[in-house]
Amino acid sequence: MAEKVVLAYSGGLDTSVILHWLADKGYEIVAYLAEVGQNEDAEAVRAKALAIGASKIYIEDLRREFLLDYVFPAFRGGAIYEGRYLLGTSLARPLIAARQVEIARREGTNLLGHGATGKGNDQVRFEMSAIALMPDVRLLSPWKDREFLAQFSGRQDMIAYSEKHGIPITVSRAKPYSQDENLLHLSFESGELEDPFARPKADTFQRCVDPRLAPDEETVIELDFRKGDPVALRVPATGESFNDPLELFARLDKLAGANGVGRVDMVENRFVGLKNRGVYETPAGTVIAAARRDLEGITMDREVLHLRDSLIPRYAEMIYYGFWFAPERECLQAFIDKAAEHVNGTVRLTLYKGSVTPIGRSSAGSLYDSELASMDVIGGFDQTDSAGFIKLNALRLQLHAFRLERGGGGK
Repeated sequence: MAEKVVLAYSGGLDTSVILHWLADKGYEIVAYLAEVGQNEDAEAVRAKALAIGASKIYIEDLRREFLLDYVFPAFRGGAIYEGRYLLGTSLARPLIAARQVEIARREGTNLLGHGATGKGNDQVRFEMSAIALMPDVRLLSPWKDREFLAQFSGRQDMIAYSEKHGIPITVSRAKPYSQDENLLHLSFESGELEDPFARPKADTFQRCVDPRLAPDEETVIELDFRKGDPVALRVPATGESFNDPLELFARLDKLAGANGVGRVDMVENRFVGLKNRGVYETPAGTVIAAARRDLEGITMDREVLHLRDSLIPRYAEMIYYGFWFAPERECLQAFIDKAAEHVNGTVRLTLYKGSVTPIGRSSAGSLYDSELASMDVIGGFDQTDSAGFIKLNALRLQLHAFRLERGGGGK
């Protein structure tokens, strides 16, 4: 009897070749496609998987869950890896793995397969998520299989294999990008992008127009937040208003992309130790991150904000490395959610030729007091108190300076 494996299947080059290759090895393949906002025909993917050799395929619409339970929680924590990457791929992987585990239990198997390369981060994210949720899991990862590696040294070999076996693919020898798309972003790597000095071709980008070709007039929008999450989008010029999270995100993505907002081209540090050049398009995410950060300025206590900010690199690293289901991430998330509970209000922003700029913010729970901060009225702030404040805070500096004058600097 053939051993059953639940294969995370995207319909792309790697997983299509792997599906065919595993079927040839005698496995029963249960394919699983997670819909997380990629722009593809799910029914075409279904037909392709069955034609290549899958015995059945699950197609799971996870878009709302992805946005509400993964993207928004991460954004509450300001999760940006190495100061630039908004973690589009990183956030989708634990969700995909979680549903894969559920399907495996339903199918009566603990054998899970995926097409992530042995050089990348996704293999870690998929496998550690699976282990955290199914401790007795068995993992089938062809890119770490010596027989598979002897046959396929890279994407060019896979393209040749696809051509030989009649597997339809969208990549070509001329444009062999590895792409990942979901609600949050579209990413590109591999091919000509492996030269970090080479500028991406103009036709690489699909969500964000070239900022130089964006409209010459700014687009003004307003975003409402509740507990750190966007809950409403308004476009004053058109009278449009969106409250459903998926509709809000989709419309914001179009608006930001049309104004050239959301492009990132960077070399990042992979968890496995390699450096990698990635090109990302994250239009809506870029705007939401900027707006939420601005609103925190008037709603979040200073020390809470500074403490949260000090944890951003570690929090983003946890997500990037694949520790979404780790206890430390869950504990930190509890603090992040507590810190965001008063991040309520509205931010007005302009989108213009690649930039997003907050131009106004308001909140019923604002900690900003215009009279206290004013340079024109006393407003209840006794400025003479500042003398003692400075004296006490400068005391250690004064003592240090006296020590240096006495020659006690340790030289």
